Amino acid sequence: MTPPAAAASAVIDPRRVAAVVPAYNEAGKIGDVVRKVPRNYAACVIVVDDCSSDATSEEARAAGAERVVRHPVNRGVGAGIRTGLMTAKQEGFEFAAILSGDDQHEPDELPRVLGPLFAGEADMVQGSRWLPGGATPGIPPERRWLTRLYPRLFRWASGYPSTDGTNGFRAFRLALLDDPRIRLEQDWLDRYELEPYLLYQTVRCGYRVREVPVTVRYHARGTTKMRFFRDGWRLLRPLIYLRLGLKH
Repeated sequence: MTPPAAAASAVIDPRRVAAVVPAYNEAGKIGDVVRKVPRNYAACVIVVDDCSSDATSEEARAAGAERVVRHPVNRGVGAGIRTGLMTAKQEGFEFAAILSGDDQHEPDELPRVLGPLFAGEADMVQGSRWLPGGATPGIPPERRWLTRLYPRLFRWASGYPSTDGTNGFRAFRLALLDDPRIRLEQDWLDRYELEPYLLYQTVRCGYRVREVPVTVRYHARGTTKMRFFRDGWRLLRPLIYLRLGLKH
């Protein structure tokens, strides 16, 4: 049972939390994301601009992002998340929450993913749009069945009863990155592979993982830069590689 947001937020110390927001060509959206992050849940918003060709960095700074890190070349969303997490860790934060740069997640729901961490009930909290209390306003039919199918594959590969393995809204203890079995520095994780890899390895290494309901909003103006076949493979291959022992 997920605790009410008000109860969860009561135990959250924002000084220990950084919100990591990877972004690529998100001018027109990134400012809204930064402004929406309640600083009573996360004291620092770290935006990682993955070499955008628009004004993503400038908009993030103007909206109040405490840190804006820009990649000199485009590397992918996984590399953006990695840079953000490393920045948060280097600056002494204990927890990190990951939010989409395209305004797909609801920062007001941060207590849902942070509460179990502060309560000592989990090491990683994975958001799920499919648990009771989650929501998917505007979801296209093809995204509905794909995001329903992937958790079945994740369960087959890892044994973890996932309900939403592709949802990027999650939070965890940054100390997990000190575990030598969780190797985010690998180049093959630069794009969509990093997120399922992180969840899979956290489960496999015996850490406590919990799912909580969250909202994933699909905007009419465009929600995702994912391409079905190319990025579908990128999401699948961590499950295959790790299940078969081809990668670590």
